[in-house]
Amino acid sequence: MPEPATTTANAAIIRAQGIEKYYAQPSQNRIQVIAPTDLSIVPGEILALLGPSGSGKSTMLRMLSGLSQPSAGQVFWHEKPIANAEINVSIVFQSFALFPWLTVQENVEAPLQARGIPPEERRRRSLKMLDTVGLDGFEAAYPKELSGGMRQRVGFARALVVEPEVLFMDEPFSALDVLTAENLRSELLELWANKTMPTKAVFLVTHNIEEAVLLADRIIVLGRNPGHIRTDFRVQLPQPRDRKSEPFTNLVDYIYKVLTRPEVAPTAAPDQTTGKVPRDQRQMHYQMLPHARPGGVAGLLELLIDHGGKDDIYRLADDLAFEIDDLLPIVDAAQLLGFLNIEEGDAAITATGAAFANSEILHQKELFREAALTNVLLLRQIRRALETKSDHTVPEEFFLDMLDEQFSDDESLRQVETAVNWGRYAELFDFDASRRRFILPEVEEETVAAPEAE
Repeated sequence: MPEPATTTANAAIIRAQGIEKYYAQPSQNRIQVIAPTDLSIVPGEILALLGPSGSGKSTMLRMLSGLSQPSAGQVFWHEKPIANAEINVSIVFQSFALFPWLTVQENVEAPLQARGIPPEERRRRSLKMLDTVGLDGFEAAYPKELSGGMRQRVGFARALVVEPEVLFMDEPFSALDVLTAENLRSELLELWANKTMPTKAVFLVTHNIEEAVLLADRIIVLGRNPGHIRTDFRVQLPQPRDRKSEPFTNLVDYIYKVLTRPEVAPTAAPDQTTGKVPRDQRQMHYQMLPHARPGGVAGLLELLIDHGGKDDIYRLADDLAFEIDDLLPIVDAAQLLGFLNIEEGDAAITATGAAFANSEILHQKELFREAALTNVLLLRQIRRALETKSDHTVPEEFFLDMLDEQFSDDESLRQVETAVNWGRYAELFDFDASRRRFILPEVEEETVAAPEAE
């Protein structure tokens, strides 16, 4: 597990020690959701938690905030077991989660009322917080009368009115349009920088890489099956941060690679003063082939052309009603083949990618073949091995043995399966499933034709 980028444990507001989450099964096996994990939330920092779907981000938030008990391990609040401590946290959810029958002011007062705060004190604190988040004058409005951004401001006011020591946020901007989300992020940073927020630490769960780099002082990236920390590092870029600066874009690219290449051991985070990425002596010999089909790559490129050749990956996923984790492998495949570039979180089609998308099927196969041989080592090696062998066939096991040096057994099989899909489409080779052997297409044709020749 990476060394946590935290201060001493004694300074932590919340400290998790070996926490894990699993669900028992009748077969005496168990479904492991989160592997044993150590994590601390310390004063004065915004901590962002990133990870693919199924990595346990929200489960981790619920355990750290006291909403859910870990299956094993312990969570401490100022070094006291959280179950026995009087904790002071608030949560802002992805959905606005407002009471539709209450006014804005009544929604903000609700947690104070639950704590037994007298009416006059509730009114004073709620009005002050509504003014802080820019909702002065909307106290008597009902949630249905507000825009999405205004309703989320009510959510922020309701969370902050209890003056939490730690503010938890579970993808709070993902349900908003791009401009509204950007404005709210800026306002959150302003409140934090000016110490207008009555809170000492912020824990943000997000799937948006740029959002994490823009807001966070520290970023943790989770892997999945089960959830575990893959990298944990501090963001040292000064605020306000420039999205177009080289250190910023390098951090975005670094996190993207950690998220999309789970079998590759993460390198150190880029040098944030120079923007240079340190050399990794343990770098894989083989690229991690994204598990995407050529038809999916072609469809993505056609959509990008319709969008002017460039679009934000997350906005594109929303437009397609895709989960981002379903789209990322297709994006990664297109990038690996040289059909698009990732620029500041946007997917930008290359000239080769545009030619591929605009070509007829036969020319697409030719362009795909050229791109595969140029950019994908495994496909290049399979083709060369087949051309070299006298019978032009090679057993699958030959390549599995090489892949096993870098991948798990299951992933090695998936890598070969993806290679077969790509190789068949590009007519680089075929695969005899009954004999588990790769074969050149022209050799297969000769074998089929031989009986007729007799």
